[in-house]
Amino acid sequence: MTIKLPTPPCCNSQCVIPVARWLDSSRLLLHSGITVNLPEHRKAIDKLDAQIVRLLNERTKHVLHIGEIKLKAGEEIYAPHRELAVFARVCKQNAGPITNDSLRAIYREVMSSALSLEKSLSIAYLGPEATFTHQAAIRRFGSSLNYAAQKTIADVFTEVSKSRADYGVVPVENSTEGVVTHTLDMFVDSDLKIVSQIVLKVQQCLMSNSPRKAIKKLYVHPQSLAQCRGWLQLHLPRLEIVETSSNARSAELAAKEKGAAAIGGLLAAENYGVEVLEQDIQDNAANATRFLVLGRKCSPPTGNDRTSLMVSISDKVGALHHSLAAFRRYRINLTKIESRPSKRKAWEYYFFIDCDGHVEDAKVGKAITMLSGECSYVKVLGSYPNAE
Repeated sequence: MTIKLPTPPCCNSQCVIPVARWLDSSRLLLHSGITVNLPEHRKAIDKLDAQIVRLLNERTKHVLHIGEIKLKAGEEIYAPHRELAVFARVCKQNAGPITNDSLRAIYREVMSSALSLEKSLSIAYLGPEATFTHQAAIRRFGSSLNYAAQKTIADVFTEVSKSRADYGVVPVENSTEGVVTHTLDMFVDSDLKIVSQIVLKVQQCLMSNSPRKAIKKLYVHPQSLAQCRGWLQLHLPRLEIVETSSNARSAELAAKEKGAAAIGGLLAAENYGVEVLEQDIQDNAANATRFLVLGRKCSPPTGNDRTSLMVSISDKVGALHHSLAAFRRYRINLTKIESRPSKRKAWEYYFFIDCDGHVEDAKVGKAITMLSGECSYVKVLGSYPNAE
C-alpha cells in the first residue's frame, strides 16, 4: 500500500509550529510500516532542506553577534572549550541513524563557516599542502578558513607570534616514532601558548597511477617509511626507495612518473590525483599523531583539561624526584615527561611535562607554585581541552 505524506506548510519564518506538526505526522507515517512513494520522500526532503537552511542562517546570526561582543572585549574568536561543549550536546541529542562522527563532521563545517564570517582567520601549518598536518588543521578548523603552509616548524611559530596568522598547527609526537623534538625546542624562546590539541589517526596508503605489479620505485617520507617498514618488506620487498621531504612531495612525484608509487594520506592522493592501491598499510593499527594548536591565550577550564609545562631543574642529586613530588602531593596525574638539552649549557636539560587539569584549577596552581620552589625555571606552555 502506498500513501502520500501530509501536504507540507509554507516555509517562511512564521510557520515553525505548523512545520513541526507536519514533521511529527510525517514521522508517524514513516515509522508506521506504510510505504511512502519516492516523490513524497523527495518533497519531504526539499521542505526539510528549506528549514535547515533557514535555521543555519539564524544560528549564524547569533554567532556573529557573539563574535562582535568578543572582539569588543578583546577575546579570542576561536573557543575550543565551547566547541567541545557543542559537540557533546548535539551528540547527546542524536537519536540516529546518523552517527556521532558524521554529526561532528557536519557541525565542524557549520562552525568553520561561522568562524570565517566572524573574522578572516588564518591558520599556519607545517606544509606543504595535503600533509597530515594540513589534514589535522582542517579537522580542527574546517574547510572555510584560510590556510598557510609553512616550510618549517619555526616558520609556523614565527607566523603566529608576529600575528601574520591567528593560529598555528604543528606535530608534537607520533605513537610509533615518538616526539617531534624541534617542536619542543621551539617553546624555549616562544611566548605562544598551546590552546588545543588534535589527535589524528594516521592512515598510510600506497598510491600509484601504475598497476601494483609495474611499480619499481617508491617515494616516501622517512617517518612514513618507519611506520610501514614491515608491510613493505612483506608485500613490496624489492622496490627502489627514495626518501622525500614530505608525504605530499611523495604523492606529487609519484603522480608524474610511470612505475612510481608513494606512501601518504588520502588527502595527498586526492590533491595530486594519484590512485590509492592499498589503505591502512601502517604496521601499527593504532598509529596516531598528536598535533598542537598554537595561539596567544590559554583556553578556559572545561573540567577535562591538560596542562603542559617546561621546567629546568637544579644540577643536584634527587632534583627531579623532589620536583615531581609536587604532583604526587596534590594527586595530579602526569601523562608525559620528556627531557631535552637546553643548548645553552653543556649537560643542562629542560623537562617537558604534561599533567591532567587546568592551570586555573586550585590543586594544579598549588602544584606549580611548589614546583617553582624546587626548579630554577618553570614555564606554563598552555592549558587546553583533553577531549582527544
